[in-house]
Amino acid sequence: MAKKIRIKIGRGFVLLCVPLAVFMIALCQGRYTVSPLLVVRALLSPFGVESASNVVLVVLNVRLPRALLALIIGAGLSVAGTCLQSVFSNPLASPNTLGVSSGAAFGAALGILVFDKTVYIQGMAMLFGLVAIGATWLLSSIRGKPSILMIVLGGVITSAFFSALVSCVKYVADPQSKLPAITYWLMGSLSGADYEDLMLGAPLIIIPTAVVVLLRWRLNILVLSEEEIISLGMNPKLMRWAVVLLSTLIVATSVSLCGEIGWVGLVVPHIARALSGEDHKHSIPVAISLGAAYLLAIDTMCRSITNAEIPLSILTAIIGAPLFACIFFRRGASGFEA
Repeated sequence: MAKKIRIKIGRGFVLLCVPLAVFMIALCQGRYTVSPLLVVRALLSPFGVESASNVVLVVLNVRLPRALLALIIGAGLSVAGTCLQSVFSNPLASPNTLGVSSGAAFGAALGILVFDKTVYIQGMAMLFGLVAIGATWLLSSIRGKPSILMIVLGGVITSAFFSALVSCVKYVADPQSKLPAITYWLMGSLSGADYEDLMLGAPLIIIPTAVVVLLRWRLNILVLSEEEIISLGMNPKLMRWAVVLLSTLIVATSVSLCGEIGWVGLVVPHIARALSGEDHKHSIPVAISLGAAYLLAIDTMCRSITNAEIPLSILTAIIGAPLFACIFFRRGASGFEA
């Protein structure tokens, strides 16, 4: 018993230390490098610790809100991907393959075109994210119980449709003001992150993620048949839709804050399961830790590699695609069959 407790404490310590280590590196690294000691002094400056004004400006006003938002979004997208793969019993399910990201991207692009306030953009992204996941589910259920193939095809159709609508929005947008903003935003970036974005968006990601963590043991039950789930006293349809709604809220909020970011919700859940097993009791906390550290590390590289910042979606694809290929060939094609 004591050994199991020590293992749990050690595992929790590692899961906490990984994102914290990347977080400290992110605050230090960039085109203006700051030593860890100066970063700590800057973080303590609101409590009376003396620190250089330029370091405080860089660390507290620029890097800190961006790093916190990257941690939250990375963790949220990883949890959303894990949930969608569990609900649909599909290892290829992710916010991108199911059309959620495309639907949310259209909603946010439409919000940028019509409104200027972040809260309206978030609302539009959430609304069309829900419409997209509903359309995917409806298309995949036309011929009875959805299979992996039908879900993926439904997601491809939904993504293509909303991508076309995004193109329509870009076509009618003002080429001098709205169009550049929509185009750059769609490529994914945290360059404009500030404390206002953090206050508006963080609760809409943290709260659904916390609910999923509390319900994570129920996700294990969803792999059973409908009759077995009902016999255990749980409503399978209600549970599935609750998890889908929570995942959609996370994805839609993430898209409204920093645009479409691919591969995080697909790759990280597979890595988490490879490290912790199929039990969601363990895989979801691992996915949160890895997802937060993964996106923050990529964002740090995006703003540090060159003088001109690289959009997030470029590096997530360059790094995520080979990682997923390694997972695919390691597991074999049979691990992804219906």
